[in-house]
Amino acid sequence: MPTHNRRKKINIVGHKNPDTDSICAALSYCWLKKQIDPKGEYEARRAGSVNRESQFVLDYWKMKAPRLIMSVSPQMKDIDFRIQPGIDGEMSLREVWKKMREEDIETLCITTPEQELQGLVSVTDIMNINMNLLDNGILATAKTPYKNLIATLEAELISGDPEACIEEGHIYIGTSPEVIEEFVGENDIVLVSNRYEAQICAIECGASCIVVCCGALAGKTILSRAKEKNCTVLTSPFDTYTAARLISTAIPVRHIMQSNNILQFGLNTYVEDAKKIMASVRHRYFPILDSDGKYVGVVSRRNLLNLHPKRVILVDHNEFTQTVDGMEQADILEIIDHHRIGNLETGSPAYFRNEPVGCTNTIIYAIMQEKNLTPPKEIAGLMLSAILSDTLMFRSPTCTARDRAAAEALATIAEVDIESYANQMFEAGEDLTGRSAEDIFFADFKVFTFGDIRFGVSQSTFMTEKNRKMAEELVRPFLESAANRAGVDTVYYMATDTPSESTELFWYGNMAEEYAQRAFRRKPEKEGYFYLPGVVSRKKQMIPPLRMAMQAEA
Repeated sequence: MPTHNRRKKINIVGHKNPDTDSICAALSYCWLKKQIDPKGEYEARRAGSVNRESQFVLDYWKMKAPRLIMSVSPQMKDIDFRIQPGIDGEMSLREVWKKMREEDIETLCITTPEQELQGLVSVTDIMNINMNLLDNGILATAKTPYKNLIATLEAELISGDPEACIEEGHIYIGTSPEVIEEFVGENDIVLVSNRYEAQICAIECGASCIVVCCGALAGKTILSRAKEKNCTVLTSPFDTYTAARLISTAIPVRHIMQSNNILQFGLNTYVEDAKKIMASVRHRYFPILDSDGKYVGVVSRRNLLNLHPKRVILVDHNEFTQTVDGMEQADILEIIDHHRIGNLETGSPAYFRNEPVGCTNTIIYAIMQEKNLTPPKEIAGLMLSAILSDTLMFRSPTCTARDRAAAEALATIAEVDIESYANQMFEAGEDLTGRSAEDIFFADFKVFTFGDIRFGVSQSTFMTEKNRKMAEELVRPFLESAANRAGVDTVYYMATDTPSESTELFWYGNMAEEYAQRAFRRKPEKEGYFYLPGVVSRKKQMIPPLRMAMQAEA
């Protein structure tokens, strides 16, 4: 039984609400992995929208943004479903039944030559139609092609057009001329024996087709009269009883196929969603369509056991709250990060590289050096941009000598002046034209967990006081909505002024102000915010003291 092969692609993805380091780390590490493992299939992905600073970087270096990925939960394309070719709707029921038995499958899908799904048929459908023994007009109702009749009865066409269709008439067994004269009318189909009288009587009564059973031959007189009356003549090796049993199975499968409200799945349908639907119905097999709506195979409940988790490499984060949805079901192969070690667990051993530097791309550059690899100009430009962004052009306390050395080396490869380029990048990032409070707040937002407390921290950096004040006026009324949307009780907003290396901190939520007072040992300003001189790093100067304050409360 041919099955869909497991997918081998490895997604390299950063955290939700990606910043420049997260976007650039995915792209640069993807380039690195392809150099180390040319046969591997790697793709850089992003877990949210590209902010303005990151978009400037991508545009400057003429790079496309990674494709968006919202979940790594297993999908139908991650299981070994059955590659079952579709069948022609004109195929006879007998041929369909034989195919089901030969291939040990209870459901077949009917498709067009272009692989568009038309319907499906199950063993139950065939059994039901065969039990309807009283319908002797079914061949005409189904517009059955004569070629189906010939194949089903294993007959030889003696006279007539095999491409014609049966459009009128009923089926009768011509046991004697008396019976034929009583029942047979225009365009009926008559199963006859080798008796000349029955054959000629059926033709004279207007039969559109006679089937001569038991392999008997029709005489010249019969054939001549049949041609005059436009009557098709077949000879079948089956006896009359067997032929009568088989003849209704000549109808095309399209006549009984299910074509309305077909339960079907796409390759991108999540397995959990498919399980719920499968549990609600009695069908065993379900069609699968590709992204273009073309039929590709069938899936059963049993196939769901052969599930291959998505394979991922995480960059610039290692906490479940910051990963894309479904990460607990994924196979995490590697983690490259520069943050504190969080609560992420893996199902199997993974390569974990975590170093106390200011930027993930600094670590990636170190790996390149270890592998004696030099990035091309555009990749070097991305990596430089990430280091400048994460270290606020070396002003952040998270910045190390390694970050500065890596940035200088990458700037040489990228052929740019660090200060001039950084100013352009920061100005693009803080441009507020047409931006909403939601856009500003979630451009660089992360959720953290401490015990039972979940809180979020957003940060914006500014080169000018004017832009910082404008952003604050937009974001402050939005904080309650931001907390609700993020699903946390408490949020903080850091409006960081890069030249003065200070931050104005705003908040919303129960105990938010109290935690901040304990963390920074100061009272808020009259306008309802904390002024924090020297604080520019969320990772090193904001999160640790907040956690200590929360620990004291606990």
